[in-house]
Amino acid sequence: MTDPAEDLLDRAAAAALALAAERPWGEVALKDVARKADIPFADLYVRASSKAVVVDWLARRFDLAALKNGHDEEASAHDRLFDAVMRRLEAMEPHRAALIAMAGEDRAAVALRLPRTARALLEGAGIDASGTRGAARLAAMTAVWARVLQVWRDDEGALNRTMAEIDKRLRQMNDGLKRVGAGF
Repeated sequence: MTDPAEDLLDRAAAAALALAAERPWGEVALKDVARKADIPFADLYVRASSKAVVVDWLARRFDLAALKNGHDEEASAHDRLFDAVMRRLEAMEPHRAALIAMAGEDRAAVALRLPRTARALLEGAGIDASGTRGAARLAAMTAVWARVLQVWRDDEGALNRTMAEIDKRLRQMNDGLKRVGAGF
């Protein structure tokens, strides 16, 4: 059974994406999101008192893509992490223009969200992100994810540059983590 609150937030997130694709995100108000989603404003406001909350919900839904489908225990940690990153990007890809517009309007929110997505990517690959070693992994994955997003933003089409960047950065990350005893 679908949770009504989740359904409402999913509808609001879809509306936010549509609006961000139509006009500058800075010109979109929470009331516009409610109207586009055909949700009474008060009902949306109770669940999401700002556009930032709607965007955070959307980001968590994309993070879920990295966590789903499990991971192949037989595959290397590098390959599992590569797959988790690609699942996250593939979930984002249909909404590229809207997401780029949203991120361009609120860079601080994007920066604050990076570690949460990095944790989802690590956990989605079956790599522990807890404790001291996990903290080092999380910091490194946050930097990798930030760089991958920069390349993805400009890499339309088959995402060849993005995939090459993911592979390169994950190898560099693991090499660096090995030097501090936190490799995977």
